[in-house]
Amino acid sequence: MPETKTVPQVFKYETPQSDGTGKVHSFLCRSDILSAGVQLVTDGGETNLHAHGGNDGFWFVLSGSARFYGEGDQVIAEVGRHQGILIPRGFPYWFEKAGDEPLEIMRVGATAQNEKSERINCTPLLERQVGRHPVSAS
Repeated sequence: MPETKTVPQVFKYETPQSDGTGKVHSFLCRSDILSAGVQLVTDGGETNLHAHGGNDGFWFVLSGSARFYGEGDQVIAEVGRHQGILIPRGFPYWFEKAGDEPLEIMRVGATAQNEKSERINCTPLLERQVGRHPVSAS
C-alpha cells in the first residue's frame, strides 16, 4: 500500500440552521480512519434501526437530549447535555430527540482497519412514529 501523507485539518463549528426537514448535518473533519460531525435535530431522529460495520461511533450531546434504542425498540440510553454513548461497530441502534429542546449532537466515528466500513440497515428506511416525534426517511 503506498504511503499517504496527511496534513492537519483546522475546522470551526457553528450550529447549523434548521432547514425545516427535522435534521441537519454538519461535517467537521475526516481522515481515512476518523470522521466527526454534528447533527441538529429539531424533530425525530434516525430513520431506522441500523448498525455501522467496521465503525465505532462516539455520540456526545452538546445541547438538548437524545434517546437511543436497540433491537425491539428497547431503550438503551437517554443522554443529556455533556453526556454521551459509545455505539460499538455492528451494534444495531437508532435514536431520537428527547424533550422539547432541539438536539445538537456530535458523532465521532473511528474506522477499524481491515474491516469493511458500511451502514447495515436492519429495518427498512421508512417513516415511522416513535412516541410523539415522527422519524422521517432521509
